Amino acid sequence: MSVLKGKKILLGITAGIAAYKTAHLVRLFVKLGAEVKVLMTPAAKDFITPLTLSTLSKNAVHSEFYSKEEENELWNNHVELGLWADLMLIAPATANTLSKMASGTADNLLLATYLSAKCPVYFAPAMDLDMYKHPSTRESISKLQSFKNLFIPAASGELASGLVGEGRMAEPEEIVDFIEKDLVQKLPFYGKKVLITAGPTYEAIDPVRFIGNHSSGKMGFELAKQAANLGAEVLLIAGPSSEQISHSLISKRDVVSAAEMFEAVFSHYESVDIAIAAAAVADFTPLTARSEKIKNKEENLSLSLKPTQDILAAMGAQKKQQFLVGFALETQNELENAKEKLRRKNLDLIVLNSLKDKGAGFSVDTNKITLIDKTNKISEFALKSKQLVAFDIFANIQSQLDA
Repeated sequence: MSVLKGKKILLGITAGIAAYKTAHLVRLFVKLGAEVKVLMTPAAKDFITPLTLSTLSKNAVHSEFYSKEEENELWNNHVELGLWADLMLIAPATANTLSKMASGTADNLLLATYLSAKCPVYFAPAMDLDMYKHPSTRESISKLQSFKNLFIPAASGELASGLVGEGRMAEPEEIVDFIEKDLVQKLPFYGKKVLITAGPTYEAIDPVRFIGNHSSGKMGFELAKQAANLGAEVLLIAGPSSEQISHSLISKRDVVSAAEMFEAVFSHYESVDIAIAAAAVADFTPLTARSEKIKNKEENLSLSLKPTQDILAAMGAQKKQQFLVGFALETQNELENAKEKLRRKNLDLIVLNSLKDKGAGFSVDTNKITLIDKTNKISEFALKSKQLVAFDIFANIQSQLDA
C-alpha cells in the first residue's frame, strides 16, 4: 500500500511537450489509490487531450474559468478546487508558468487555483537546457521554494530541441517516488523502527497435530498497518494466520512455534524503537514432539508439557530504549491482573481486553480495550473496529513519546 492511497491530488498541466507523460502519471496515481483531478492551461491542450486525461482520472478536466453546457455557463470554482486537494502537482511546469507562479499572476484557472491552494504544492519543471539555466528561471524556482513549494528537479537527457542536457521533466515514476518519500518523511513515526508480533503459535505434538489457540492475527496486522501509515519501518513477526498485508514499509517474517517467534524477536529487538507483543503465544509446548503421526488406536494417551520461553518478559528484562507494549486477555479481576502484568514485565503500556465483552477477543473484526500506562493511568474505549483500535493504541504511544 502506498502513502498516496486515499489522497486527493490536483494535477496542473502546462504547455510543454512533456505533457504527453502526464497520462502515465495520472494512471500511476490512480493505481496507487489516489483520486486525481486535472487542470490544464488552455495551450496545454495542444499537447495532450482532456479526453485522455478525464478517461484515466475518471474526473472532468478543467482549463477555463467557465464551462459551457448547452446554454448555461458553469463557473469552475478555483477556490473550491484548491481546498479540495491534499496536494497539488504542476507537471510539466514551463518557464512561463514558473515565472507567473513566482509573481502571483493569475491569468488562467490553473494559476488561480495554485494561488488558492492550502495544501503542499510540488512542481516539476520541463524546458530546454538554456531556458532551465537562465537566471530568471533559477530565480523563479528559488522564489517558489521560499514559498515552501516543493521542487522536483529536472533530469538530464535528450530534449525536444535535439540537444542533450538538463531540463527534461522527471519521469512519472520518479515524480511519484519523490512525492511518496516527501510525504513519508513528514509522518510522525518517520525514522522509527517498530516490531510487532501477531497471531498464534502452534506447538507440534506430532507431524499433523499441534497445541494452538483461536488467535487470527487481525489485531497485530492492523497495528502493523497503522504503524506503517504513520511512517514507521515495520517488522511484523506473525504466527500462522490467514491475514494478508502489503505495504512498502512493512516486512513480514512468518514463524510457527513460540521458540521460532522468540528467536525472530531477539534477532531484531535491540535495534527497534517500539515493540508491540500482540501475538497469543502458547504458554506450554510438548516436552517431546513425536516424529511420526500418533495412531488414533492408542488409548490413555498422556502428553507431557514444558513452559515456553516468556517472550514478553524477556523483552521487558532486556529493554533499553524501546517503548514496550503488551496485551492482557483476562476473564476475571481484569484491571488488577493487567496492572500486575504491566509491572512484572516492565512494560510502558498494556492493552487489556476481556473475553466477557461481546464483540471482543479472537477471530472477530472488533475489539474493546482499556489502556493502562506505566503511571497506572487508565483509558477506556468503546467497542470499535480493530482498525480504529490500532489508531487509539498508536495515538496513546505518540502522546507518551511526545510528552
